[in-house]
Amino acid sequence: MNKAFVKESDGDDGDEELAPALRLPPGSKNYMTRRGYDALRVELDLLVRVERPRLVETVAWAAGNGDRSENGDYIYGKKRLREIDRRIRFLIKRIESAEVVDPERQQGLEQVFFGATVTFSDLDTAEEQTLQIVGVDEADASQGRISWISPLARAVLKARVGDVVRFHSPAGVREIEIGAVEYR
Repeated sequence: MNKAFVKESDGDDGDEELAPALRLPPGSKNYMTRRGYDALRVELDLLVRVERPRLVETVAWAAGNGDRSENGDYIYGKKRLREIDRRIRFLIKRIESAEVVDPERQQGLEQVFFGATVTFSDLDTAEEQTLQIVGVDEADASQGRISWISPLARAVLKARVGDVVRFHSPAGVREIEIGAVEYR
């Protein structure tokens, strides 16, 4: 059936389907570390070479079993195949638009830039925390990696050791003091 007569999206709508944390600011580059870029390549390779062919085989087997309207393997398989194809298109776009930044090759190592690992203290609670500023696709707060577009990362960009930085968090305005800046 022609796509013109089907309401289903082909998944090429771009960033509007993404969670806000994964959307890149308009006109910005898709910065990421080598580790993040390699992780996307590995995921794409796994989907294209392993998962998708295995699923196509299952769907073909299920289609040969007769009535497709009540065939759970076929229905689920086709749905999962669409999800995999959508993810493959997303990964290809992200990889093509990626600008890999090697944190170890940064200039001005005394300032906070993309890829920096920053240790800071909250001036209200004296709690110390260490975070690395990474790309949107590799951010994972539980691992201490925050996206370069997050409010905290934007606030500390270009700061130096000893600087006090104010930023708006969900809990209100916070002040932090930069304790260390490393590139590893």
